[in-house]
Amino acid sequence: LRNRAVTDTFEPGSTLKPFTVALALEAGRVRPESVIQTAPGTLSIGGATIRDAHIERALTVAQVIQKSSNVGAAKIALGLPAEAMWEMFRDVGFGAAPGLGFPGEATGKLRPYRSWRPIEQATVSYGHGIWVSLMQLARAYGVFARDGELVPLSLVRVDVPPVGRRIMAP
Repeated sequence: LRNRAVTDTFEPGSTLKPFTVALALEAGRVRPESVIQTAPGTLSIGGATIRDAHIERALTVAQVIQKSSNVGAAKIALGLPAEAMWEMFRDVGFGAAPGLGFPGEATGKLRPYRSWRPIEQATVSYGHGIWVSLMQLARAYGVFARDGELVPLSLVRVDVPPVGRRIMAP
């Protein structure tokens, strides 16, 4: 038997878009009301084409998340340094074991940013080409609930609240 939330990994898909947008907001590259042109619903990078499930003309950054636009997330990501994206993903715990002390903890997979081509930077922005465990993803989402603070996980009750560390601005 195993605890699949801790031991199994998957490509998280669109659940990573908020992290890409948060980094772009923090870097001052976009604002929630900034407009991203997503028409005609595709974006070609080299020989690859990124597609949106629903074609929109232009979306605000907030709508990129609301409508789950792969094209919008990719365009935002391509305006960021690959190293900054990688560091933010690493800071929230992707690519490293959660440190629970549970047998078989998955580290997931976060490739080094130096090997990313533009298409890989674009696809990582919407959760493809990266593998995470459910525990890693849940912990990472905690930064949004805790105003930018990453809190250590525990599988047992703790008497003293854990001390987190600031990952991004509130």
